Amino acid sequence: MVLQIVQYGDKVLQKAGEPITEFDDELRTLFDNMVDTMYEAEGIGLAAQQVGLTKQFCVVDLTGCDPDFEYTLDGAKPPLDLFMPIGMCNPQVEVIGSEPLAYEEGCLSFPNIRGDVERVEKIRCEYQDIHGNPHVIEADGLFGRCIQHEVDHLHGILFTDRMRKKVLKKIQLPVNALKTKTLQRLKRRGA
Repeated sequence: MVLQIVQYGDKVLQKAGEPITEFDDELRTLFDNMVDTMYEAEGIGLAAQQVGLTKQFCVVDLTGCDPDFEYTLDGAKPPLDLFMPIGMCNPQVEVIGSEPLAYEEGCLSFPNIRGDVERVEKIRCEYQDIHGNPHVIEADGLFGRCIQHEVDHLHGILFTDRMRKKVLKKIQLPVNALKTKTLQRLKRRGA
């Protein structure tokens, strides 16, 4: 089932998520619904906050992308289509000694708004899958960047929070307009 994606201006996007402690049918349904939602929106990642939930949970799928990145999953390199889409519970990101690089990012909660964000090139991420099993991904390039972006969401950090002031200034008008539109829609709904 496709869920509604929360847009910038809704306070849930800036709330940290609670850890996942129950690896049950409800979580598996949430995983399926978030994957459907991500695919419908043509995204490569989606965090629980983006569908209105404050949970430490996100989904990622880069199978349709140019694989210009290196990765390992639990020390091996299985083909992407064997383990994606991934449901990541309680992910913890660690930087693997690399300098930040600027790269243009977008976000499903900021439709048609893009800007350069500096992120480290390579990360290590420990997480649990939707069954509670622990895993470790090491990734660089787009894969590493996508995980960093989604894990930021789980801590209430938006990609605009990571932008340099001069980059944010260039997109400030559409960002402000989106926030105003979202707040008006929430007010009409009585939220």
